[in-house]
Amino acid sequence: MTRFERQDRPNRNRPAKGRGTDRAASNPRGSGRGTPRRKAAPAQGGEFALPETLTPALPAVGLFDELDMPAALLKTLVAQGVTEPFPIQGATLPNSLAGRDILGRGRTGSGKTLAFGLALLARTAGRRAQPHAPLAMVLVPTRELAQQVTDALTPYATSVNLRVATVVGGMSISRQAGSLRRGAEVLVATPGRLKDLIERGDCRLDEVAITVLDEADQMADMGFMPQVVALLKQVEPDGQRMLFSATLDKNIDRLVKMFLSDPVVHSVDPSAGAVTTMEHHVLHVADETDKKAVATRIAARDGRVIMFVDTKRAADRFAKRLLASGVRAAALHGGRSQPQRNRTLDQFKNGQVTALVATNVAARGIHVDDLDLVVNVDPPTDHKDYLHRGGRTARAGESGSVVTLVLPEEKREMTRLMADAGIAPRTTRVRSSDEELSRITGAREPSGVAIVIEVPQPAQPAPRTRGGASGASGAARSGSRGRGRRRTSGTGTGTGGSTAQAAGAPRTGGATGRGGAAGGTGRGGAARGGAGGSARRAGSGRADGAPTRGRRAA
Repeated sequence: MTRFERQDRPNRNRPAKGRGTDRAASNPRGSGRGTPRRKAAPAQGGEFALPETLTPALPAVGLFDELDMPAALLKTLVAQGVTEPFPIQGATLPNSLAGRDILGRGRTGSGKTLAFGLALLARTAGRRAQPHAPLAMVLVPTRELAQQVTDALTPYATSVNLRVATVVGGMSISRQAGSLRRGAEVLVATPGRLKDLIERGDCRLDEVAITVLDEADQMADMGFMPQVVALLKQVEPDGQRMLFSATLDKNIDRLVKMFLSDPVVHSVDPSAGAVTTMEHHVLHVADETDKKAVATRIAARDGRVIMFVDTKRAADRFAKRLLASGVRAAALHGGRSQPQRNRTLDQFKNGQVTALVATNVAARGIHVDDLDLVVNVDPPTDHKDYLHRGGRTARAGESGSVVTLVLPEEKREMTRLMADAGIAPRTTRVRSSDEELSRITGAREPSGVAIVIEVPQPAQPAPRTRGGASGASGAARSGSRGRGRRRTSGTGTGTGGSTAQAAGAPRTGGATGRGGAAGGTGRGGAARGGAGGSARRAGSGRADGAPTRGRRAA
């Protein structure tokens, strides 16, 4: 029996949290009886007053070797090039490894994932999950963040023989149920899809001894709070809880009071926006026309850039404009299927796409190495969105810039937003042809030659013996359905047609798609189109195996 097994964990003497009991009754605070009231740390901005730790925290460490972790994890840290812990890791890991609850606030890119991930893996190592019953869980608000957490933890989990299952919407629920049925010690999930799997009987949480909430404030902003509370009520009552986020708003106070017991509190960069390696610029533009010209020249810079806009429609239109101007651009938003979004991100990471036009779907959970510029083409609506958009750059100690384009009528609101974020930006009035714009952003004139972006075809499986080719995973089914189908995701060879210009962009020519066997019904990356090469309206198909029903995607 290892030190991480349940019988060896210290008796935490916490009340039965969230099991339909009234916490105030079971642990009266402020009543003069029972556990004394926690002293509150001063609130900052719109955040709640942080609780003061009653039990002294263990001291921070400066080296991973000082931590009581399995040797395999330490070896993997070296192999991954992680030599010294970031402040939030050095401060929280001694306590999380000891089983303490953690309330951690750290800006995006500060190392939160390994801060909770190493402790979760170390304390789960040596145990084996039963079918449908994970032992540790990480709840995140978005699919992209779930994938980022999974990618970050997988090398370490593999080193200690732990299996990781990722459960998110937009992907095959039957495959996810299969992963849980085979057994997974660590579950990374978004609340909605996890709720669906539990209701189907494919997952249960009563064996979950370690629970992490990552970016809990965004889960609250997205309306997931009731689901999060319901899920936390199902995990082991005396288990360990860790809550990490870049911001801790007052709506998170409820989670802290309900589910964290005497947490160790650690805050990195307590002043919002206090990132010394990040520059903030507000560029005032004369009108909407000049704003588009400025944004186009910035997108044509030598290097990658994420450009945020307000709506899915605006993202698609601006990406199309950039492609026509000679900029390797693609749109990323919630109207795309998850496989489409994954492919677009892969294109951006490998340099096939240099300008990613995104809505707030990309504001959290996307990590791209060496990204040094984020542009708010449309200013965010509040300071939290600004901080999380900007958090895509200047990560892990690297430098970067956040540039916001502001119209005259937006000036007052932008001033208020920056004050709320605790940021004093450099303000400049620019036109698209100004040298100052080039100095700040690297802007340059685009080539003007329209870009065609080739998207790799998914691998096709061997054909089945009955009825011709199999329809799975990107191959098209041959046989009774002989009408021509066009692809709406990726590129496909077409007779008399053209190559799709961006991930998820439909063909506009009279192309007959040949995603697999000619004349087949597109599957796994191909969406249904019109018969005989006729093209439906842009966005009318869904990608990756989901047939369309004549809907228009925003």
